[in-house]
Amino acid sequence: MFNFTLALGGSESQILKSLQNLWDSTGFAGFNTDTLLNLVMMAVAGLLLFLAISKKFEPNLLLAMAFGMFLINIPGAYNILYGTQGYDFTLNLAEFSGEQIEQLIQAGIINAEGVVGFLQTPGDLSTFTAWSGTLPELIKSLDITISNSATISQQTTAILNEIVKVANLPSGIDATAFISNVTTNHTTVADFGLFYYLYKGVDWVLFPPLIFLGIGAMTDFGPLIANPKSLLLGAAAQIGIFVTFILASLFGFTGAEAASIGIIGGADGPTAIYLTSKLASHLMSSIAIAAYSYMALVPVIQPPIMKALTTKKERMIVMEQLRPVSKREKILFPIVVTGVVGIILPSSIPLLGMLMLGNLMKESGVVPRLAETAKNELINIITIFLGVTVGSKAYGNQFLNWETIKIIVLGVCAFGIATAGGVLVGKLMCKLSKGKINPLIGAAGVSAVPMAARVAQDVGKKENPNNYLLMHAMGPNVAGVIGSAVAAGALLAIFG
Repeated sequence: MFNFTLALGGSESQILKSLQNLWDSTGFAGFNTDTLLNLVMMAVAGLLLFLAISKKFEPNLLLAMAFGMFLINIPGAYNILYGTQGYDFTLNLAEFSGEQIEQLIQAGIINAEGVVGFLQTPGDLSTFTAWSGTLPELIKSLDITISNSATISQQTTAILNEIVKVANLPSGIDATAFISNVTTNHTTVADFGLFYYLYKGVDWVLFPPLIFLGIGAMTDFGPLIANPKSLLLGAAAQIGIFVTFILASLFGFTGAEAASIGIIGGADGPTAIYLTSKLASHLMSSIAIAAYSYMALVPVIQPPIMKALTTKKERMIVMEQLRPVSKREKILFPIVVTGVVGIILPSSIPLLGMLMLGNLMKESGVVPRLAETAKNELINIITIFLGVTVGSKAYGNQFLNWETIKIIVLGVCAFGIATAGGVLVGKLMCKLSKGKINPLIGAAGVSAVPMAARVAQDVGKKENPNNYLLMHAMGPNVAGVIGSAVAAGALLAIFG
């Protein structure tokens, strides 16, 4: 009878080791509390995918973001998608005899160059990956928690102290002497993954201005030019940003963090990412996901607030048709706005300038190919990359905490206050105009273009089938885009 064990001969241990390596590479290896958090986030991502696909809640935003969230929380996926980076731990070999060095190499504690390993820094600073021998197996069971504020030397000492407890240093090598002779090489060691490179578009603040370029190429400022009073409604909706800034400060956030949280009230995802990357990048995942989620939920959040603050009679108001706007006015508008606002608030130029450039390309009519590219291919590509990478920052053990819950709560407050501010100023303008302005269009003052304008149209039409508010609502809606960019610039000038 064929004897499998004998046939394997000396290869048996190698095969078993290969199988062990295969098991270690799966997401099932090292199952712990963090893995449970990852599974919770995968369930949350599934819910968001359901809303995007089945309920069609702004799928262009939500689908890629939810799938990025799903991908990054697959156990074991983080180090594949983002890679690893860190600092060498190198043993000072001059302090040890040749026999001791050989013993350390055979034990798998160092390699031939004296390298112990490196501290992996993306996300969880407690993760340690070694480079040689059996050390990876020895430290798998370690549970080390290191504060993000710890210095590299503190991190090194904490990890090495844990390692020597389980590494069974060769006889004759004192643990204290071993630790004291390990130095940290501050040259970053890197093995980067796909998302690391894609996320540079957020880190380097490239994606938000490019999104604004596409938005500008899709936007018609005609309703705003025809009815300049719409600027007041767009400005009124920005109250959500500043009220939430105060609330966040009361919740214990710093000024820069509170400013980043407050910008959620602008209902503008790219602006939220732009400001947060400048002021509070450590809150990026919570703020970006809150901003984009609430933008996607505009049809759910806004109508109850609009109905609560207006009467049926007000919602039934039919507004007069807007005057025609000349091509000259449309060409001059982006140039004048960029010049005036840029001089007053230069920090708003990256967003506002790209928005107006896109609009100028559209309205001038002399670069139709570029305008089409900006509003189609370019914005579509950037939206995919931005959605996936922002979603990928919602990693279980970093996202599921009390700080995130506070931001989610403050975010919905910001959105609700912004909507209410626009509607209330709309009511005031309705009274001053003796019933010529439907206050529902004030809710479109948040810059969720064109979702908020469509909501105003839908709510008004349910009360009066002959009511067509879309073009009237687009005035405050595009004013809100400008307003949120200006508000971000102001906050950046104060706290940047």
